[in-house]
Amino acid sequence: MRAYLSHSISSTNQNKLRGTVAEIGFRNHLAQLGFGDRVSMGGWIARRKRNNAFGHTPVALFPEVVDPNNQYPNGRNPAPPLGLHAVCNRLHQNGIQSYFCSATIGTADNYSTLTWQALQLGIPAQAPFVPVTNVLAGLGHAPRTRPYNFLRYETDTQMIPDAAVPEEFSKEHLRVSIENAFLAEISDIDGVFWGNQITYPLEIKEKTAAQSSDLGPFFGLDLGPFVKLAFYAAMGGQLHSIFVVREIDDVQHRNLVNWWFITFDRLARFASWVPQGGGPNMGGGRSSVVKIPRQEFQNLNAQTLAQL
Repeated sequence: MRAYLSHSISSTNQNKLRGTVAEIGFRNHLAQLGFGDRVSMGGWIARRKRNNAFGHTPVALFPEVVDPNNQYPNGRNPAPPLGLHAVCNRLHQNGIQSYFCSATIGTADNYSTLTWQALQLGIPAQAPFVPVTNVLAGLGHAPRTRPYNFLRYETDTQMIPDAAVPEEFSKEHLRVSIENAFLAEISDIDGVFWGNQITYPLEIKEKTAAQSSDLGPFFGLDLGPFVKLAFYAAMGGQLHSIFVVREIDDVQHRNLVNWWFITFDRLARFASWVPQGGGPNMGGGRSSVVKIPRQEFQNLNAQTLAQL
């Protein structure tokens, strides 16, 4: 599993790895606060490309975590995690079809024989498991006609703790399986937190606080994730989102300073209207970020989470 991740995660820079470590730390932090059962597994959201339908028919896909000690024969129908039903129900109400994806492995220790079956959740009827590729084809996603090597990297993944490797492998294998078959715009869902009345997709980043004469201390958010959070808001209903920051002291030592969060309605209200150049993005180019004053974030603790 770790070898697969070393091939699938970009070696251009370590943003993806650091984001993964921040997600793991966030889940551990929520568990310590007693809110570990209020956050879903991570997954992916995909939209159509080409065929004059860019951005249409969004679909959310949450993979089963493959346990390296178990077998995954054909015909199995595992039960989705209970909390995922609530998450997918809310996503479905906001126009995002949602699926739990189960694994089938033909040959032990051979990831090329791993395939994914999808079970639609959030609907009143009992749906069958069908191949993930059938789901995306049925939604009109354009098939990939030319092969592309998504496993071309040689990345050191040792910063990912052993306990988190199966979940990260499962997510990455599902993504690569989708992109091998279709020309989809796909982005990660770091998880979904369900509050007392509202469901919040999460965007989790590790950041140092920058300083501005206008904003004071601030955190930057790349335009891509910002647009994704705006997409959630545009879907309407009670689908809001949260930007979570694991603040660190500096990029060398990366010691934890504090956990912060801000809901998208406040993020959009207080973000600077003038973007700023950021660091390298995952593709190796330069990013552009919106700036949000740190003072508008809340401490991520049991009291503030209980108010969501």
